Amino acid sequence: MQWTDEAIFLGARRHGETSVIAEVMTRTRGRHLGMVRGGRSRTMQPVLQPGNRVEVVWRARLEDHLGEFRVEPITQRAARLMESATAVYGVQALAALLRLLPEREPHSHLFEALDVILEHLDDPATAGELFIRFELAILDDLGYGLDLERCAATGQREDLAFVSPKTGRAVSRDAGLPWADRMLVLPPFLRSGASKAADSDSLAAAFRLTGFFLNRHVYEPRGLEAGAAREGFCQAALKTLRAPEAGPPLAATRNIS
Repeated sequence: MQWTDEAIFLGARRHGETSVIAEVMTRTRGRHLGMVRGGRSRTMQPVLQPGNRVEVVWRARLEDHLGEFRVEPITQRAARLMESATAVYGVQALAALLRLLPEREPHSHLFEALDVILEHLDDPATAGELFIRFELAILDDLGYGLDLERCAATGQREDLAFVSPKTGRAVSRDAGLPWADRMLVLPPFLRSGASKAADSDSLAAAFRLTGFFLNRHVYEPRGLEAGAAREGFCQAALKTLRAPEAGPPLAATRNIS
């Protein structure tokens, strides 16, 4: 069997003396593994770096075999992605999110989203917003999507200010104020029709929002931790935006009930 596809390189581990097992996110075939013979050579090492866009040719005798990749570079951006903490942590955090999905399950919209985010990781405000939307897309594809379009209590679409931690649905300001201390904040930039970019406060609230539902629905049931890469990305992005010192830490999302 053989197929060719565009892919974004996620990572690799050593295999034998000269080869690697490569992990890529393909455009049409999802996250996929394959062996790259000679992947540790001086020629291939610059190509096989996280964030690079490549063309892969996969070959195997049977469909369920690991198979082998032949890899050709398309866009080599790994060197640029090593220039800031936001980008370094961001690449790792994005790859970790994709590993929550089953291998070889198509998610072409996530491939496109990943490619866009990687082009903007040097802009913390834009990268932060795009990262949040990527996490929301991951939650949706895993069957835990949030409903941020209308109020769960009244059905209205205007003045949405909170998200219920129990249902993952938006709540309007008036309906949610009596229980505001039990609600998650809905950042303004995530509201329907929003035109204002994220600032440090709204981005911090967004990280808490997605972090809470990822912990509740994905990490804790699987016995996993979110990992240092996500926390590193959040802190690096917020530091660049001069995040306020006050407020609960981003990791404090599990005690909301």
